[in-house]
Amino acid sequence: MATIAMERIGRLFINLQQLRQVPQMLTEAAPSMPGTVRDTEVPRFFRERHIQAGYRPLHQGWRYYFLSLFQRHNETINVWTHLLGALLVLVKVAQLSETVDFLGDSHSWPLLILLTSSLSYMLCSTTAHLLAGKSELCHFSFFFLDYVGVAQYQYGSAVVHFYYGVEEDWHGCVRGIFMPTAFLLCCLSCLGCCYGKYQNHSLPPWVRKVGQVVPSAIAYSWDTSPVFQRMFCWLFTHRDANVGDDLALTYHCGQVAFFILSAYFFTHPLPERLFPGRCDFLLQGHQIFHIFLVLCTLSQIQASHLDYLGRRNLYTRLHGENEAAFFVGLYVVTLGACAWIAVFMIGKVRRLLISREKSA
Repeated sequence: MATIAMERIGRLFINLQQLRQVPQMLTEAAPSMPGTVRDTEVPRFFRERHIQAGYRPLHQGWRYYFLSLFQRHNETINVWTHLLGALLVLVKVAQLSETVDFLGDSHSWPLLILLTSSLSYMLCSTTAHLLAGKSELCHFSFFFLDYVGVAQYQYGSAVVHFYYGVEEDWHGCVRGIFMPTAFLLCCLSCLGCCYGKYQNHSLPPWVRKVGQVVPSAIAYSWDTSPVFQRMFCWLFTHRDANVGDDLALTYHCGQVAFFILSAYFFTHPLPERLFPGRCDFLLQGHQIFHIFLVLCTLSQIQASHLDYLGRRNLYTRLHGENEAAFFVGLYVVTLGACAWIAVFMIGKVRRLLISREKSA
């Protein structure tokens, strides 16, 4: 008995010794992080307007940028807003998978496309804001990836609006052209964003912003037109009814409102323009843009799920059995086309950097 007790005490002592080594192991695994630097210490293409400090130094090891997820810098909130948003989408996927037969019911596939594209754009954005600070090539490459994520999310929005949210009269007007047009606008939006970023040095900021915003605005207007038309129908034909009677329409109104707010903060650097140097970590306009965009996405998912449940008689009559499969295939084509645009633009960046090095 005494021998057994001594063995247990010896094991406990060994475990305590190992526990005391944990801080040293963590220190070795995550060495001290370099401090952040001011805007004057990084190249111009890394600088954000009115953000004066909190920039991470360039050309560090990959581990530094991954571990900077837990460091205070001017991209921390941008990373975490979309990372937490992606986790919320995953929770929503888990909840919906308990009641929606994503494998057996082809009519649920547009909803699955929306969930997949929502998760993808948030993860692409998280990756871009976390890793783009390593070098100029990484900066362009990861933000081109971000634009691919945005473009395929535009497609996901278009397909659920056209499949579940469309009214019969608008469906009759755009049937056959709606999704092919959405595909072209996704590619145009991706190209405009990538090219505007590529011309970061040679074009004025407002020209680059127009090149990025206008194609995306056109795509949003087209992709959301079934929802807009549905709102107008409710406004002019159900004036005495409460919008709350159609819960899905309530969430659609919410997603439109959140998107308009997000677009405003994307195009206006507020409040940092009013308080330069005081929003280097928190309350940047881009951070607020992220938050409203996540709220827009969550509202859109909820609205589409309610439409999937409540408008089944309508959309099964409007869309044939194989139409959902075609939209899935077109989603894959859209993703491939936008990825090709990004790769093409990365090639242009590489050639630009090589020519710059040779002329230096």
